[in-house]
Order: sequence, then structure tokens, then C-alpha cells
Amino acid sequence: MPRPAVLKRDEFAKYHALGNDYLVVDGDLQRPKLTPERVRALCDRHTGIGSDGILALHRPGRGVLLMRVWNPDGSEAEKSGNGARIFARFLWDFGYVRSRELAITTRGGPVVARLAVTNGEVRSIRVEMGHATFASADIPVVGPPREVVDEPIRVGSVDLRVTCVSVGNPHCVRFVSELHPEALRSLGPQLETHPFFPNRTNVQLARVRSRSAIDVLVWERGAGETRASGSSSCAVAAAAHRLGLVDRRVDVHMPGGKLRIEIGADYALRMTGPATPVYRGSLL
Repeated sequence: MPRPAVLKRDEFAKYHALGNDYLVVDGDLQRPKLTPERVRALCDRHTGIGSDGILALHRPGRGVLLMRVWNPDGSEAEKSGNGARIFARFLWDFGYVRSRELAITTRGGPVVARLAVTNGEVRSIRVEMGHATFASADIPVVGPPREVVDEPIRVGSVDLRVTCVSVGNPHCVRFVSELHPEALRSLGPQLETHPFFPNRTNVQLARVRSRSAIDVLVWERGAGETRASGSSSCAVAAAAHRLGLVDRRVDVHMPGGKLRIEIGADYALRMTGPATPVYRGSLL
């Protein structure tokens, strides 16, 4: 079956990755262009199309595929793991690329995606997400240069311990013995906007199930509580390995489903999981 033609100026495609849903548009053709106000309007689930964000394709140079990631609050993220899988599948589905391996440029660094295709159907997408770093200047967090590993932080009147990591975007991981969505909804927005994080941060509550499995709840910067997150999964796996809690191959379980994370030398991260088309439509 032939693949559909590329998107027209007023079209979008909607995909989800473990319940984390994005609109994908050709940013070079958008008229009017995406602005924070337009992004908020499109992502609104009551008065717009509804999504956890927008992925915009740009081609700033020959052979360059730039993915810009817009959060539903109108802010722009550096990188998205779920977004990278969706973007790679979108490029394949709509005929922008013919190769099953492709390089994607993001504000948070390059990623390389590999599509597993059987009988014309994309079964899963593997993404080389780059390297994790715990260096305070790279995340960033305030204070002297250091690795932010199992460090105390005061939230309101409570003292917590967190591990902070960048995988091209900032993350704050708190390991707990029990996961409670109410705790995420309380702690998530407080940590996201904490003065410790000058660029805000994504927040994860994580419970280590075994040497190869972690349960995670995600509060996404600019989006709030999210069913799944690829970059958060990478950050949690890296943090857990740094603390000696897990091995190098970890299944990260979230409310939306499971991602496989592999941790290589120097904390190089590989993520494998699905991305699923939902529908194609036109913007008014």
C-alpha cells in the first residue's frame, strides 16, 4: 500500500506514544506560523484539537530534519523522547524519508532513530538519545559546579532528596517506596517551578521494582501530569543506574505503558518503544 503524501499547509497528523499525544505539522508551511498563543489554542482539549504538545518539522538546510517541540502551555522544549519516536514514524509514514534510519536535530542535541518495519508496518522505534549528564551547569541547577546526585532540596516545609539529570532537557528524579498520583500532583508543580531550576524542570517519582524494572509517574514541564515520557524514562534509568539501583537494561513502566532503556558507556542512552498514528486532519 502506498504511503500518503506529505502534509499540506493546513494539515496536521496526530500520534500518540504510550498515551502521550502530539500533533505533528510542517512548520515551514504553517500559515499563520506557530506562536505560543496558537500552540495553546490548538492543544486545548475543550476548544482546540487537544494534545500534550506539537511537533513541528523544519528543514533549515539540505538533508537537515529539525524537530521543534512545543509544550501545551506555549513554551518550547529542548527535546522529547516520545516526540522523537512519533516524529520518526511520521516522517516515514508520510514519505518524507525512505531510510529506516534517520538523524533528527533538536534544540537538545541530535538523535538517531531506527524504525523496525515488518510488512510495511512500523512495529517499534529505537532512538539513540545522546548522553545523560548529572553536571549542575548542564541541567541546569543553581549553586557551585557539581554532580547533583542524591542531593537535598527543600520544598515548602519538607526536605527531600533528589537526583537531577539532563538528557538534553532537565529532569528531577525522586525515588520513593510507594507511588501515589496525589503526591505527584502536589510535588510536581512545586519542583517544576522551584528556584533551584532556572529553566524549570521535568519531575519524576520512581519506585525501583527490581534490577531491571522501574515504575514511574511523570510531571512534564509545561504539560503537567503525563501518561508517559521518553526523556523522563531515560532520565530515571540513568539516575537509578548512577545510584547503583539497576543494571544497564531497564524496563520503565508508566501509566501509559513500558519503554526499554539501555545505558551504554558514558551514560549513552538508547530507548525503544512504539508510536501510534491516530488521525490526520485540517487546521481551521
